[in-house]
Amino acid sequence: MVPFAGWSMPVQYNDGVAASHLHVREHAGIFDVSHMVQTKIHGKDRVKFIESLVVGDIAGLKDNQGMLTLFTNDKGGIKDDLIVTNTVDGYLYVVSNAGCAEKDLKHMMESVAGFRAAGGDAAVELIEDRALVAVQGPEVISVLQAAVDGDLSTLTFMMSVVTSVFGVPDCRVTRCGYTGEDGVEMSVPANKAVEICERLLSSPNVSMAGLGARDSLRLEAGLCLYGNDIDEDTTPIEASLAWTIGKRRRQLADFPGAGIILKQLKEKPQRRRVGFLSAGPPARGGTAILGEDGQKVGEVTSGCPAPCLKSQNVSMGYVPTALATKGTKLRFEVRKKSFEAVVTKMPFVSHRYYTGK
Repeated sequence: MVPFAGWSMPVQYNDGVAASHLHVREHAGIFDVSHMVQTKIHGKDRVKFIESLVVGDIAGLKDNQGMLTLFTNDKGGIKDDLIVTNTVDGYLYVVSNAGCAEKDLKHMMESVAGFRAAGGDAAVELIEDRALVAVQGPEVISVLQAAVDGDLSTLTFMMSVVTSVFGVPDCRVTRCGYTGEDGVEMSVPANKAVEICERLLSSPNVSMAGLGARDSLRLEAGLCLYGNDIDEDTTPIEASLAWTIGKRRRQLADFPGAGIILKQLKEKPQRRRVGFLSAGPPARGGTAILGEDGQKVGEVTSGCPAPCLKSQNVSMGYVPTALATKGTKLRFEVRKKSFEAVVTKMPFVSHRYYTGK
């Protein structure tokens, strides 16, 4: 157990990180992600309000559809990444990072106060007494189907439904996750979370997974970790997250930092986030990236041996745009020695999200 964003979290269980990682890829794993922040945004102007803070086209979401989007600042930097779902229940459901909880809540509360003062109709509600349970892997739906009302084959990636789980009512099940696998995140009453997890664990191919496997799974899937790979000094374009900016939002240019972000989108940024395969010891966050002349050209932000690639070293980091082309050969400085690294397409392991096709 380790302290994490004010919570005590398990790094691993008895099976170890690599075995847990592979179990999720092959079967199903449970992650307790109750440390994530859950909020609701109410009011007839709720979409207008959230769009004043994020880059996504929230107005374009279908009923019960969600999307990954970004809080940005006036410099174009990323304040946090979050998922916003347009529920049919008269509110937006928002999940954001625990490490940014205080900052995000302050940002939303101060912003909504100004929005209301200007005549807007919106309110932010912190959801309490709820747990968040992520169940990830190719066998998740076969395990979960008997536990819920309705046909999960109709629930595609980033869609959400309120249903019962093992007889527990008022559970929001969203087909999404942070591993690149098919799976769900379930917002459930906090006092029923243990019961639900124990029922899931009664299936022989379901096991618990900790922070270690969560990190290696998301890295294989090429997904960013806030505070490591993205932060307030990183723009969506530098982070290769331009796809989060809706077409309508680009045309309106009405989100924080739009001038800087859209200029980078048109003219290319000075640096980009890229993936690497490397030799030698694994390159962790903070490792220097060297050019052909041995001079530092960037820095690794995340890295580990990839269990699904026979422990080959994978990592991501930022380099000048001129060096961001797939196949570019660079070097990593690890333990005062230099090792080969090659810019590689991400994700390192293909996503298997369920789209219904």
